[in-house]
Amino acid sequence: MNAYWGGERKINTAVRLLGASLEDLYGMEHVQLGLRVYGHQTKHIPGQQDCDDTELVVPISKGNNLVIKKALENITPQGTTPIARSLERAADDFASADGRNIIILITDGIEACDEDPCAVSRALQSKNIIVKPFIIGIGIDDKYKSTFDCVGNYFDVSDDKMFEQVLDIVISQALNNTSVQLNLNDIFGKATETDLPFTLYDSNTGELKYHFVHTMNSKGLPDTLNIDPLLPYDLIVDTWPPLSKKGIQLLPGQHNVIDLDAGQGVLELKMSGFKGAYDDLKCIIQKSGSCEKVHVQDFHTMEKYLVGTYDLEILSVPSIFMKDVKIQQSEQTTIEIPAPGSVLIQTGGSGYGGIYLLDGNKRTCLIRFNEGNPSGKYVLQPGNYVVVFRSFSARQTAYTLEKEFTINSGSSTNIRLN
Repeated sequence: MNAYWGGERKINTAVRLLGASLEDLYGMEHVQLGLRVYGHQTKHIPGQQDCDDTELVVPISKGNNLVIKKALENITPQGTTPIARSLERAADDFASADGRNIIILITDGIEACDEDPCAVSRALQSKNIIVKPFIIGIGIDDKYKSTFDCVGNYFDVSDDKMFEQVLDIVISQALNNTSVQLNLNDIFGKATETDLPFTLYDSNTGELKYHFVHTMNSKGLPDTLNIDPLLPYDLIVDTWPPLSKKGIQLLPGQHNVIDLDAGQGVLELKMSGFKGAYDDLKCIIQKSGSCEKVHVQDFHTMEKYLVGTYDLEILSVPSIFMKDVKIQQSEQTTIEIPAPGSVLIQTGGSGYGGIYLLDGNKRTCLIRFNEGNPSGKYVLQPGNYVVVFRSFSARQTAYTLEKEFTINSGSSTNIRLN
C-alpha cells in the first residue's frame, strides 16, 4: 500500500476516501463498524514474513466512526499480506447477537502466506459467521484477479476516482434493502399462479433462511419481499411436484424478479354412488414414466399439479392403474371410478386361502387369509372373483373349497364356506 497510485500513495488514497465514507455513515441507525488491519506491525523481511500480523485495531461498536478514521491515519504499511488468516480472525470480531455480518476487504496484493482464502471463506460461511466478503482490489495485476472469485464479491479499481465509486457501491449494497418478486408463471408466461408455500435456503450452508406463502397484492401482482441480498439462495416452491432453482444471486439495492415456470391444472378424484364405501381411499400420483411419487391424494378432493402427464394408482381393491392422465393449464381433469360393492364371507372357523380377481383364465391374488378366522366384510371393485379356503382342521389339500362370485357397484354378496 506504499506504492504510488495516481500521484498519491495507495494507503493515503484509501485513508482519505474511507474517512469521507465514515463521516457519511456516522449516526446511521442499526450500523456498527470495526477496523481490522494486517501487515502494519512487523516490517517485511524476505523469508521471515509475519503471517500473524493481523489486528483488530477498533472493535465493532456503534458510533465509533471517528475513532476508526483516526486509527486509519496512524497506520503504516510495512508487512506481508495474510488475507486468509485475517478473514479467519475476523470471524471472532463479530458479536454473537443476530445481524448481518459484512466484511469489506481492501487490498493491493494477493495472499502471501501460502494459505487458502477460498477455504477460509467457505468454512466461515458454512458456520454462518460471515457472509461472502466484498473485496476491493487496488492496482492488482490482472493475472491475480481471478484468485479472489472464490473468496467474495470482487471489485477491481484502477484509480482513485474508481475507488471512490466502488466504495460507494459496496457500502450501498451492504446497507440498502433489496426487494424480490417471485413470478410463478403459467404456460403463457404470465405470473398468475399463487398461494403456494416456498422456502429460501442459504446455498452455501443449506440453512433455511425464509419461509413464505406466495401472495398476490391488492393490484393482482406477486407481492414484494425485502430480504438479505448478500447470500446466494436455493429456492423450493411446494407445487406437486416441487419446483426448485439453485444459486440465486440477488442484486443488492435493486428490485429483483425471480421467474419460474409453474403452470398448474386441477385433478379431481371422485367415486360414483355411495361415498362412504371406503373409509380412506387414496391415489398415488407419479410423473408418467417415472417411479418417483409426486403426491398421495385422497378421493373426493381436488389438488393442483404442474402441467404435464401423470400415472395414477388408485388404492382400491383391486388397485386401478391409469396412465398418461393429462393436467392442463387452469383446467380441471376429473377421474371418476365406480362405487365398490362388498362380499360377506362366513366360515366355520380358522383357515387359509384368499380372494382372487378373475380375468379369463388368470387369477390375481388380492387378499390372503393367514391363520385365523377370515369371516367378515370385504369391499371390492365391480368384477368377477373367487374365494379359496381350507379349514385349519382339514389336513388334506383335497378339502380346499372355492366359490366364484360377482361384485356389482353398490351391491352386497354373501358367501358361506363350510
